[in-house]
Amino acid sequence: MTRHIVSVVGGKDAPSTGTYASTNPAQLSETVAQVGLADADTFAAACRTAKEAQREWARVPAPVRGRVIASIGRLVEANAEALARLVTKEIGKPYAEALGEVREIVDTCDFFLGEGRRLYGQTVPSEMPDKNLFTFRNPVGVAAVITAGNFPVAVPSWYLVPALVTGNAIVWKPAEYSAASAFAMYQLFVKAGLPEGVLNIVFADGKETFEGLERALTEGTVQKVGFTGSSEVGRKIGELCGRHLQSPCLELGGKNPMVIMPDADLDLAVEGALFSGFGTAGQRCTSLGTLIVHKDVHEEFAERFSRAVQNAKIGDPAKDVLAGPLLDQKFADRYEEFLTWIQPHHEVSGPTGRITADNPRHEFDGAHGLYYHPVVVDNVRPDDRIFLEETFGPIVGVTTFTTLDEAIELANRPGYGLSSSIYTTDPQAAFRFREGVSAGMVSVNNSTSGAEAHLPFGGNGKSGNGSRQSGIWVLDQFTRWQAMNWDHSGRLQKAQMDVADITPDLEFRI
Repeated sequence: MTRHIVSVVGGKDAPSTGTYASTNPAQLSETVAQVGLADADTFAAACRTAKEAQREWARVPAPVRGRVIASIGRLVEANAEALARLVTKEIGKPYAEALGEVREIVDTCDFFLGEGRRLYGQTVPSEMPDKNLFTFRNPVGVAAVITAGNFPVAVPSWYLVPALVTGNAIVWKPAEYSAASAFAMYQLFVKAGLPEGVLNIVFADGKETFEGLERALTEGTVQKVGFTGSSEVGRKIGELCGRHLQSPCLELGGKNPMVIMPDADLDLAVEGALFSGFGTAGQRCTSLGTLIVHKDVHEEFAERFSRAVQNAKIGDPAKDVLAGPLLDQKFADRYEEFLTWIQPHHEVSGPTGRITADNPRHEFDGAHGLYYHPVVVDNVRPDDRIFLEETFGPIVGVTTFTTLDEAIELANRPGYGLSSSIYTTDPQAAFRFREGVSAGMVSVNNSTSGAEAHLPFGGNGKSGNGSRQSGIWVLDQFTRWQAMNWDHSGRLQKAQMDVADITPDLEFRI
């Protein structure tokens, strides 16, 4: 049954000015949801509504807000399988991964429910008598959260949960192609007891969203912008926020390197590279971009890796497969362009392009979905476009190095800085890599993918502006420190002026 969903602002359905059909990428003839798209006026109005609701929500004691977060976690857990199945149907993510993604919401709630009782400030000694100094965390106000659809429920929870527990209201704009999954998650959050207007969901295209956000920032109804998406759009949002003296939370793309040292466990490295490069059909921001393999083990590693890729199961995401289809037609179109970046000097093993009856993968013919062959491109050079730019999809480049310093230089060359990985049994090499790589996240003998709810998630360079999600670090995105001094001396004491002076004898010598 096709769902019909629209934006919800202040607990009420909002008007639509257009319609988007969210289809099943594993079976393109199936429409998962008809999505009513709102315009810039609706987005701006939602921000005004959130501003009004936020005042009362901030007055709710933080431990009580924490109990609401606990209820969200319990509701998501009770509906985990149904939500995971919807994610699989709408974006083609293998069910096991989709279930893990839903689990990430629960983990995030489990972590942050206690922050309702741990939004600590400090009591600080004053330099003057009869005076006390304090610090407090205050909510920023209204957060406009714009998220991608490759992780339609886990990544939004990294914004929504900490923003709510710290007393903010939210206007959430999910990706259109994952609207049904987002709306189901929205319903679970609301049923946990959130007051009307504290969490609003707006479906809109990029143009209307940007115009509505610009209007809201001008009106002063948004105090924080969270964005997960491409580096290109992230720059535009960063520029817009900068004009309003705001610093957004930007989680952008990646060209994530994996270094294979000569002492690496090659079987383990192949397993990590396979999941990093082709899990979720290579459509994670943390997906493996380039394998940087030591020359001494390149030939052996490349042979093992190519064999593993050729044997990997691609197909129906409801079954036990490494990867299903691409997320949406626009990503398939973009991926077709990435394949044109393959040059004559590259070495490609196996077929490329869309899986069809004329271009099958073993016995699988694609069955009317957006399925593509996983591609390994060897002999990649540092100046190749395929080395320097993000390739969102099932394609991994391979290059070689001779020294660790060279490997680090190659890892940093594209200018992204999200995730990275090194396979080695040498602790010194692991820590030298950690110190030298520009990525915000480093794995040793593990894949480039796999975030945990209590660690900071985020990147540098083209991958973000240094902001972090998850763990206690995200609290700085949704709160502002406030300093308070309370003088109960009964007189005006002036800092740096009315301070007792104890004079030492600096001429003393033993």
